[in-house]
Amino acid sequence: MKIYVGNLPFDANEQELREQFEAFGKVASVEIITDKYSGRSKGFAFVEMPSISEGQAAIDGLNGKTLRERTLTINPARPRTESRGPVTRERRGGGPGGGRQRRY
Repeated sequence: MKIYVGNLPFDANEQELREQFEAFGKVASVEIITDKYSGRSKGFAFVEMPSISEGQAAIDGLNGKTLRERTLTINPARPRTESRGPVTRERRGGGPGGGRQRRY
């Protein structure tokens, strides 16, 4: 079961997140999502637990709990949707300057 962890402290590391979830069962993987340019955490992660029942227990037990003064949001992960697509001139607004409107 893949689990979404939101509102994660930006300085949290994979080991401490793993420890939180291991209280509920076996953890297969932990992935903190980072910005590809700065390498800084984006404040969310995905945890994979092989057992659905243990994963659900972790969701029930950790959702709403506090980790370093931040209230965690824990949910089953949803698959990515394909509807977003690449950012194009049309999606930015189309004109010069990425859609900025001159007001004079």
